Amino acid sequence: MPITFDDFQKIDIRLGTIVKAERNTKARKPAYKLWVDLGELGIKQSSAQITELYALETIVGKRVICVVNFEPMKVAGFKSEVLVTGFYNAKNQVALATIDPTYAGDIVNGSKLA
Repeated sequence: MPITFDDFQKIDIRLGTIVKAERNTKARKPAYKLWVDLGELGIKQSSAQITELYALETIVGKRVICVVNFEPMKVAGFKSEVLVTGFYNAKNQVALATIDPTYAGDIVNGSKLA
């Protein structure tokens, strides 16, 4: 279903850095609790089902693309405030949507998608 450009502009998409991650042991499907530094917006929480492709010890420091203006929701007892975006691969595993690190060094957390 097509949307208008005005519809698209309502989505607030920002760059953030994962600064903390833990297993969400209450989730029905394996998931991580993430804390994402979104610059001027502060550190926001997100629940992400990315355990199949990302080991817990490697996730901190990843720069991710987030939707920041969804209503917060509870996911397995955890307040998820932002949506960390990703894509399903052929095995139905979620790969994070990130930015090219070659050019991203001077892009600050909280920067809006252009």
